[in-house]
Amino acid sequence: MTEPPKRSDSIFAPLRHAVFRRIWLASLVSNLGILIQGVGAAWAMTQMTSSADKVALVQTALMLPIMLIAMPAGAIADMHDRRIVALVSLGIALVGATTLTVLAWLGLVTPNILLALCFVVGSGMALFGPAWQASVSEQVPAETLPAAVALNGISYNIARSFGPAIGGIVVATSGAVAAFAVNAVLYLPLMVVLFLWNRSHEPSRLPRERLNRAIVSGVRYIANSPSIRIVLIRTLVTGVIGGSVSALMPLVARDLLHGGAQTYGIMLGAFGMGAVFGALNIGEVRRRMSGEAAVRACTISLAGAIAAVALSTSPILTAIALVIAGAVWMLAVALFNIGVQLSAPRWVAGRSLAAFQAAIAGGIAIGSWGWGHLTDMYGVEVALLVSAGLMLLSPLLGIWLRMPPVGARYEPPAEALADPEVKLSLTGRSGPLVVEIEYRVAQDSARAFHMMQEVQLSRQRNGAYGWSIARDIADPELWTERYHCPTWLDYLRQRNRPTQSERALHQRAIDFHLGPEPIRVRRMLERPFGSVRWKEDTPDRAANEVLPVVATAAGSST
Repeated sequence: MTEPPKRSDSIFAPLRHAVFRRIWLASLVSNLGILIQGVGAAWAMTQMTSSADKVALVQTALMLPIMLIAMPAGAIADMHDRRIVALVSLGIALVGATTLTVLAWLGLVTPNILLALCFVVGSGMALFGPAWQASVSEQVPAETLPAAVALNGISYNIARSFGPAIGGIVVATSGAVAAFAVNAVLYLPLMVVLFLWNRSHEPSRLPRERLNRAIVSGVRYIANSPSIRIVLIRTLVTGVIGGSVSALMPLVARDLLHGGAQTYGIMLGAFGMGAVFGALNIGEVRRRMSGEAAVRACTISLAGAIAAVALSTSPILTAIALVIAGAVWMLAVALFNIGVQLSAPRWVAGRSLAAFQAAIAGGIAIGSWGWGHLTDMYGVEVALLVSAGLMLLSPLLGIWLRMPPVGARYEPPAEALADPEVKLSLTGRSGPLVVEIEYRVAQDSARAFHMMQEVQLSRQRNGAYGWSIARDIADPELWTERYHCPTWLDYLRQRNRPTQSERALHQRAIDFHLGPEPIRVRRMLERPFGSVRWKEDTPDRAANEVLPVVATAAGSST
């Protein structure tokens, strides 16, 4: 007999926290506006042109910015106050929506102008996404974070359940201009709630990274994190194939069901209702199925639902198929999202989530463009059937890229380390820095010491480069780990970024060391001439110097 779920395991547990509750409700209203505008933009395009390519490009214009600026947006979210970043990004989206409203009211909107302003709105939301998602862990305790992530998905899909239907009614009765105006107004509650949020922010004792270095750090972290990398690839593939549903929905309503804007809104609403049902059951899926099994079940079910949409001419049957499609689509996306959210430490959370957003949005954007072209050549039915066939085959990726377990947990950062003792006068820009760590390992433990490959990934994803491990041919027990950091400041960041599990991994490597003496750590300045401030520069040095704190023991950390 299974135990009843704890209160913290409940999907609604995060709503007990006032900050999260207010932001969640305001984001629900904002999502409603976005969906209403989406209906207006897609239907306005169908009225201005008969090209399926142009209609599908509306979805591309809204999603493409997320793929293009996601990583800079994630870096900005990690570098600056996430509340301020969210407010600025919502301001950009508000300007785009307001401009679109005014031009539509004046009758000046053309297909290209519509796509351009959808791109502006999409750019604002692309900047908003990483800051908003990364701040969730600041609004709720760690034990309720998975439920909070799922609730954010529910927020969007509750809006998707009712927004398109409302949008269809608004467009049918008052035109697309009214849909654009409603979206502009509904940004305001979220902006007010974020403005009033008294976010507690603990500033780092180290200066923030420059934007270009922050982007590189994020990319390096993801490239050296196998679990995140696999999730992103599977997300991209699912987005490309499954993007056919949202991209071709206006044409399904118009060409297969012979309906109007209201039919289109109802079909999107059916998809959204299914997504809400899927999100409400994400906890149960995570408990009962492995990551690979859950994604496989979702994609196979989605393939069947897309095929049913392609072959159906009945609005009722199509709506039922879309409810199923929405449920399994939401489950798959939520599994991907939670996996990334719970795997990334706080310092790189925004960039990791930005990469996830880029993968799903980029997949949908690329897929929408491709499905639009295929529809122009062969029709809606054929395009959807091709999509269903590819979705049915997509679980084969699991042979090479098996999904990691879905039971990942949020891991708080490890305790900060004291800076190592130095006797050179260093500034933050001094470098490159070379670190050498000597281990004395028993020869019969050499094979087990291959766990240093895991240490390599840990060092590299936290900022080290040029990593190597060498064994002394004259003294086989002596192993030397070596890596570089670009500057002294980068080294201080790198040694304090590891999580608790990574610190435990480093300790496992140290535990192989033999003898009463601790491991030997050398920290050397490469190209020292011109890399340090000399005695005569003391007055100028003070402004730039990173003052070290003496460590308690030379070998206590690396």
